[in-house]
Amino acid sequence: MTMPLAWLRWLVTARRHPCAFLLIVQLAGILLYPVMEDTQAGRALFGAFGILVLALALWVVNRSTAVNWIAWSLAIPSVLLSVSAAVFDLPSLGVYAHLLESGLYFYTAGSLIAYMLQDHSVTSDELYAAGATFTLLAWAFAFSFSVCQQWYPGSFTAAVDPTSARSWMELLFLSFSLLSGVGLSDVVPILPQARALVMLEQFAGVMYIAVVVSRLIGLTILKAPARKVD
Repeated sequence: MTMPLAWLRWLVTARRHPCAFLLIVQLAGILLYPVMEDTQAGRALFGAFGILVLALALWVVNRSTAVNWIAWSLAIPSVLLSVSAAVFDLPSLGVYAHLLESGLYFYTAGSLIAYMLQDHSVTSDELYAAGATFTLLAWAFAFSFSVCQQWYPGSFTAAVDPTSARSWMELLFLSFSLLSGVGLSDVVPILPQARALVMLEQFAGVMYIAVVVSRLIGLTILKAPARKVD
């Protein structure tokens, strides 16, 4: 029994553009997270969704032996800690899961940046990689913020309910605001540790635009055929 032609085409596209698949899933997560945070079933789905993103992150990592070994050494303990935290109701394990997830996302983003910088031409997959790298960095810093506020309570405040711990969606919103350079967020770092992480993300956002995005734009312009002047 053969696979449908449409399914085969989807598999071929997914193999050619894994970064696009990762980007789509992460952008879908932004829409789903507000729903998943409010109920117990939603939080379980949140954990499953996180594992899916981790699997996709492993998929797009450079396939050298060293990189695979490092990526798997971060991903497997993270999944085990996340599952253990949910099953045994031990939030302290979730902190270390977030720490490992942050490390994996940073590592995957670094691998994608190296992938984009190694060529002298721009492919469609590299353009998808540029978007996926941005979201990976945003997630990585959001996990870092989550770890920070659990280790240092009161690290962040906000306009709404300022004394409470910030939710995942609030931290992700702060991360996107900082990385994009717009700075439009009602979440504010208070403690020095939180402010240090925020400054690092601001620096990362500026350097990502200056080095990676500007290079891709420059290569795209060079690739475009020159127009004849009458």
